[in-house]
Amino acid sequence: MRTTLLVATAWFAAGLSIPASAADTGQPLVLEQTIALAHVRGRIDHMAVDLRRHRLFVAELGNNSVDTVDLGSGALLHRFDGLKSPQGVAYVPGVDVIAVANAGDGSVRFFGGGDFAPLGSLNLGDDADNIRVDPGNGHIVVGYGAGGLAIIDPATRRRLRDIQLPGHPESFQIDPGSNRAYVNIPDAGQIAVVDLAAGRQIASWTVSGLAQNFPMALGDSGAMIAIVFRSPPRLVFLESRTGAVTGSYSTCADADDVFVDARQQRVYVSCGAGAVDVFSRDAAGSRHIARIQTSSGARTSLFVPELDELCVAERASPLGDAAIAVFRPRPRPAE
Repeated sequence: MRTTLLVATAWFAAGLSIPASAADTGQPLVLEQTIALAHVRGRIDHMAVDLRRHRLFVAELGNNSVDTVDLGSGALLHRFDGLKSPQGVAYVPGVDVIAVANAGDGSVRFFGGGDFAPLGSLNLGDDADNIRVDPGNGHIVVGYGAGGLAIIDPATRRRLRDIQLPGHPESFQIDPGSNRAYVNIPDAGQIAVVDLAAGRQIASWTVSGLAQNFPMALGDSGAMIAIVFRSPPRLVFLESRTGAVTGSYSTCADADDVFVDARQQRVYVSCGAGAVDVFSRDAAGSRHIARIQTSSGARTSLFVPELDELCVAERASPLGDAAIAVFRPRPRPAE
């Protein structure tokens, strides 16, 4: 585990200026620690957290593995090897189960949250991707294939139903208040609105002039949807009842995750261009307030509001191991 001080020392030794993320410069995100992921190569995809045990799960797509990391000590606790291009990972606290979605063989594999023991697998057929836990019933929802959401009971590992979509689902979010899922479908150029109780798509929204909608987050207690488009790079806010655009802002390139920090009234966008863009959002409106340097290809992240931490996955490079950069939001000043 390398602290901010060690990072700063390394930059000084190389004769380089310290990036904003490594220095105490009043930035809205402060680098708290960097956790090395040894022997991990290739693309890193999504992450999940076990809050009770303070553990982070990291889907290492290019390495065919998932790492379990102790966020307190930075220690690697366990590595799930022999996976097939894992993309999505989820932890279900009610049944103490870890679920991993594999793009390579279309499977969802299950493991015990405490002992990491294998609990079986379920075949979805093709390109199992993002996973979300439905907060209303504890089921997991997995996007997969050419266009579908699979609803799975993690206790029995049984597939309960499928919901058809017009293209492969990328990021999606579940609003427990309305029992709706909002789904990015970039291949179809739309955001799908799904009634989870009815098991069907009930609406589709488009945003003119923008394409490749990958990351998505919910905010304002489900009233607002934040979506990032890659072509051109824009952060867009939508009203969740109608899909009306309420704001649109330029952002960093190759975004793959976006999160709403309700406590600090901010939005974080992590991008493969090597940055996290930070936006303020309050009654006065939204504005870009900072661009925090990360590393090239570090496009996936996980904001954990309960821990007040933003974890950014950095790929291995000739300069060092893959790593998780852990940022802590600085308390909001009068911005």
